[in-house]
Amino acid sequence: MTATFETQRAALAEVVAIPVTPFAEDGTIDRDAHRALLRRLVDGGVRTLTPNGNTGEFYALTPEERRTITELTVEEAGDRAAVLVGVGHDVPTAVASARHARALGAPMVMVHQPVHPYVSEGGWVDYHRAIAEAVPELGVVPYIRNPLLAGSRLAELADACPNVIGVKYAVPDAARFASFARDAGLERFVWVAGLAEPYAPSYFSAGATGFTSGLVNVAPAVSLDMIEALRCGDYPAAMKVWERIRRFEELRAADASANNVTVVKEALSSLGLCRRDVRPPSRPLTADERSEVAAIAAGWSL
Repeated sequence: MTATFETQRAALAEVVAIPVTPFAEDGTIDRDAHRALLRRLVDGGVRTLTPNGNTGEFYALTPEERRTITELTVEEAGDRAAVLVGVGHDVPTAVASARHARALGAPMVMVHQPVHPYVSEGGWVDYHRAIAEAVPELGVVPYIRNPLLAGSRLAELADACPNVIGVKYAVPDAARFASFARDAGLERFVWVAGLAEPYAPSYFSAGATGFTSGLVNVAPAVSLDMIEALRCGDYPAAMKVWERIRRFEELRAADASANNVTVVKEALSSLGLCRRDVRPPSRPLTADERSEVAAIAAGWSL
């Protein structure tokens, strides 16, 4: 792998935070709250930020809003954190977003899984290749949720595009991940456990060196405790963190992750950090759910 991307590769072997997008009472982006949340993450020790990720409600944002989120994140990150900008939708839209990220100085883009009812493996390669070739200076990280995709296809993509340097792997199957990573080239890419803290221990045991997190919005120190334990190979310590966050993550994962973002925003709201508002197709929590989330957040050392 060329030395050009070593800094980006190192930034992926971290807690890769997926910041929420806070909304004001009128439904627009709350810029002040967003800046404050980003500063809280960076001040808390987080070194990699992903604007326009799924926890940021990527698919519920307009193109202009996605650009705004990218701009705010790059500004707040400064030289203290790397920025991995989420891009996606149709190829021209994804390319335009990637070029916007490049113009702002972001070093990497994460390509959301193609949203299409008919995705062929060859078409998956073509989609990512078109984006990666448009921004050869940037590190490119495919976000993989398709359990049928073969690891050899990722290798094929990287053969054509050496700026494909990492993978956010989000198939909930640790054995499948281990096979996929080895078929693609375990040492060739930085492997990011894309299903956050609940899957991080099992994915690290199979070769991941970073993990994404939405929980980090609420409790940066908790997420950092887990990655430090995993880096040391101290799986009992990592599982103690896992036990602390288990119920919170179960609430996020319930009903096919229907409340994935809502639970995070509810916790932030209970701490007075932003409003709880989410956009459809997400929904607010019930009163009982709100109480449980608030109690969990209050029990963490924040």
